Amino acid sequence: MMPRSFAYMLATVLSVYMPAATPGRAQEARPPVSQCQAIAQAVPDVTFASFKPDVVFPVQAAAEEVTITYAGHSTFLIETPGGISIATDFNGWYGAATPPTVVTMNKAHSSHYTLSPDPAIKHVLQGWSDDANPADHDLVVGDAYIRNVTTDIRSGYGAMEPNGNSIFIFEVAGLCIGHLGHLHHELTDSHYAEIGRLDVLMVPVDGGLTMGAESMSRVVTRLRSALILPMHRRGPPIESFLQMFDGSFDRSFASGTNVIVSLRSLPRKPLIYILKGV
Repeated sequence: MMPRSFAYMLATVLSVYMPAATPGRAQEARPPVSQCQAIAQAVPDVTFASFKPDVVFPVQAAAEEVTITYAGHSTFLIETPGGISIATDFNGWYGAATPPTVVTMNKAHSSHYTLSPDPAIKHVLQGWSDDANPADHDLVVGDAYIRNVTTDIRSGYGAMEPNGNSIFIFEVAGLCIGHLGHLHHELTDSHYAEIGRLDVLMVPVDGGLTMGAESMSRVVTRLRSALILPMHRRGPPIESFLQMFDGSFDRSFASGTNVIVSLRSLPRKPLIYILKGV
């Protein structure tokens, strides 16, 4: 695996030499290029399911900071340098002073969505589709690019419902931030290719409502994000999840509910960081 710093340099090169969007209409007509996928494509032994070099989303300065606050359950509030706020797996239970700009939702359980979001929320992104097609989001809002990769969920009598969950990926300030949602199965090579690189990973650690700790730890190990933020803890102590990882992962308990992160401040060694409230 090539060093992370070299991968960031590749992102900058790609942004310079790939054709720029036509002002005023390209973002509406074609989705931007994912930096997370573009960097992963340059890493050996990665196969891409989708790569669309149509519109380049600009690389932000490495010093720009993103604030991530744990609101509860599977909801994080992501605040970008440009003032965009994003709430993940939004259920309307965790209030804020002002409505977020964007909310994402998943439907495996009622605590991960709401059918009556505040009308002041500008963008409501469902992780499922109401028709037979997978949900497909490619949205640029201010300085954030949001896309999704669908996975299946358990339904009645042990069957699986195709594309009932979305892994949402937020590309902000050069960072690739991923939220696994209510993930019910281990990912395939195709999933990993669609996801690309994730610097920050939000992962459920309930021990079985989504997946068991062993299965979830394999997903986390394969993604090998720099910063891992547990969420959705129900029942098992957090140690049941932590014990799945060897010395190649650090772990730390935060004294507060938020973390401020930038490309420059990412830990060199993968860090499982347990925010207060988890």
